[in-house]
Parts: sequence; structure tokens; C-alpha cells
Amino acid sequence: MRAATRRESVAGPAGRIECAVDEPGGAARGTALIAHPHPLFGGTLDNKVVQTLARAFVELGYAAWRPNFRGVGLSEGAYDQGRGEVADLAAVLAHLGAERPVLAGFSFGAAMQAKLAAQVEPERLVLVGIAVNHFAAPAVPAGTLLIHGEKDDTVPLAAVREWAQAQELPVVVVPGADHFFHHKLPELRAAVTGNWT
Repeated sequence: MRAATRRESVAGPAGRIECAVDEPGGAARGTALIAHPHPLFGGTLDNKVVQTLARAFVELGYAAWRPNFRGVGLSEGAYDQGRGEVADLAAVLAHLGAERPVLAGFSFGAAMQAKLAAQVEPERLVLVGIAVNHFAAPAVPAGTLLIHGEKDDTVPLAAVREWAQAQELPVVVVPGADHFFHHKLPELRAAVTGNWT
């Protein structure tokens, strides 16, 4: 049994960063940092996909931290084209002192985590619906878990497969799922927990 989600503030480059924190019942095996979708299109730490990822990581024994990017919710600052957003994620990691965190993200957040993974050494990278057709995403570490909806019309599956193929990375496809995994959140959660070692 886990405690209710709590809110914490972390000092970031543009001011306060609001975070939601979920923890497992016992001692955590590590920390998972989860990034939300695009701030200018309604993305927040309360996004259902982001919440589903947090639940999956808590189930796996991780403390799950979900920050709001600058300008969202109680986080200070304003949207910064992805530059400041990566800096915000790095600031939360620095606050946590997590040496090898799990980095996870959805859509815009997945692209930001791919950029952060080039700066830190994550235990693992989990990218859901990564927006490779909207943001330049660097090559990611071997072992990265890529999850995508079969019927995603925001980020076409073909675009993600092409990006992944160049890196010899498999893509876990959730059948019938759109970009936001409507009615497919249990399958998304299972895609994370079922592909963990």
C-alpha cells in the first residue's frame, strides 16, 4: 500500500518547480523522474499517461517524481522552447541526488528526457509517444524502452519506427492505442512493468 501523492517544490533555474511525488510502501529501489507533454498544449504533471507511468514505477518499487515544467501549475517561469525544460528536469535530479535515475516521459516530455539522457547516465530511459516529428531527439542509450500507440495520429508510428531503427531499438506497440492511450492505460502500464528486469 502506498501513501497518497504529495506535492513538493524544488528550486529551479527559473524559480520554483512544482512536483508530485508518489512512493512505494517500503524502501524505494531507485528514483523515476517523469516528464509531461507539451506545456503550451495542456500538458501537466496530472496528465493521465504521466500518472499511469508514475503508478507503474511505484509498482516496480521506485519513488516517482512528476515535475510541472516552467509556467505550468505552480512552477515559475515561462515556456523556453525545450532548453529550459531540460534544465528544469536536471534541477530536480540535482535536488534528489539521484545518481542513476530512471528517466521517463510522454510526447514532448519524452523528447526532453532523451536530451537529458545525453547529460546524465540513467538506469533506464522510458519514452512513450516520443514526439520525434516535432522535436529533434538525440540518439538514446541501448536498452531504452520505447512505447507507442498503434493508431497514434499525432506522432505517426512509422516516424518513431524509423527513428528507432537507425539505433537498432525495438518499439513496443500498444494495439489500438491513440497518442493519449484513451481506454488503453492499463495496457500502457503493463507495457512498462512487463518489460522491466
